[in-house]
Amino acid sequence: MLTIAIGADDAATDLKNLMKSHLQSKGIEVVDFSHDIGENALMYPDIAYNLASAISEGAYPRGILLCGTGIGMAIVANKVPGVRAAQCHDTFSAERSRKSNNAQVLTLGARVIGPELAKNIVNVWLDSEYEGGGSAPKVEKIDYYEKLGKPV
Repeated sequence: MLTIAIGADDAATDLKNLMKSHLQSKGIEVVDFSHDIGENALMYPDIAYNLASAISEGAYPRGILLCGTGIGMAIVANKVPGVRAAQCHDTFSAERSRKSNNAQVLTLGARVIGPELAKNIVNVWLDSEYEGGGSAPKVEKIDYYEKLGKPV
């Protein structure tokens, strides 16, 4: 069974709950890192960092982060070594984030897209796999710069 990590801040709680139900209806297990789980009162940078760290450590193959725009979550998740997060607000970008960039984290903006589009984006993202090919050297270069950690 596929397990997806999910995390949202207060701006995206409703969309997160919808996405959880959507994923579970597809037989996908969901682990929630959100601000509203238990006594968790973390801000979006903490949620994004914790989820991306779990992805980086191999605890989950993929994750979905939601906030008002998806921007902040993507910025933070991309600070975690080994993680490629893509902010997507259309299905083509979602597909390419996987097929060309091997993004393990999808970020969505609850104030930017509606629920049906969000479901479609998630479906396309889940159904897409990294193709390598001509994109492989580019992804390898991303990894190289990440490890380098300073301008060349």
